[in-house]
Amino acid sequence: MPEIEIIAATKTLQQQPLSVVARKKRVAAYARVSTEQDEQQSSYEAQVDFYTRHIKSNPDWEFVEVFADRGITGTNTKNRENFNRMIDLALNGGIDIILTKSISRFARNTVDTLQTVRELKAVGVEVRFEKENLHTFDPKCEMMLTIMSSLAQEESRSISENVRWGKQKSMRDGKVSLAYSRFLGYKKGADGRPEIVEEEAAIIRKIYDLFLSGKTINEIAAIMTSMGVLTPAGRAK
Repeated sequence: MPEIEIIAATKTLQQQPLSVVARKKRVAAYARVSTEQDEQQSSYEAQVDFYTRHIKSNPDWEFVEVFADRGITGTNTKNRENFNRMIDLALNGGIDIILTKSISRFARNTVDTLQTVRELKAVGVEVRFEKENLHTFDPKCEMMLTIMSSLAQEESRSISENVRWGKQKSMRDGKVSLAYSRFLGYKKGADGRPEIVEEEAAIIRKIYDLFLSGKTINEIAAIMTSMGVLTPAGRAK
């Protein structure tokens, strides 16, 4: 007869009670306005204040920081110091969730948006776009991001082209924009065009005469200083 092997019963493992409290999500927000105009500045301050209170009011969240850039274009992320600082912190494990008002506040460049979102998602960081109600952990999010960020990018390009057209139209009409307060020899005339300031024009003619006589730039500057001629900014040297 075949031998029968008896397997002894083993002790049942008892489920251990959870002793570790779930860690709070570390949450940051990103705010940006693209100009230095007063109404945009109030929007900037409002965004910072809203997200600070919003994050701190959630008991499951730990407030990290509201990262914000102002007066900086959104078409590229390279020149946004605080945006880049936030991404670096997130990629190094310091942030779990990033809140932002909209895709256009995050980036108006489709490539930048998708690349950044993918990098963050790869390390477990979620980005939430409030206006569009998109969460990057949603499987449908990337397709929607591609469409919406492309629209935002096109809007930005259109605005840029309109501004460029306006500048070119002004030039064709003979209108120019000068920093008159730091520009020697001209002031803004009644018709909006540069008007010669005769007393400053005499200084400019003197500078050109010195240059044509063979004086170097440093020599001319020294002569102007010795004559007591102020710079356009009002400096004596």
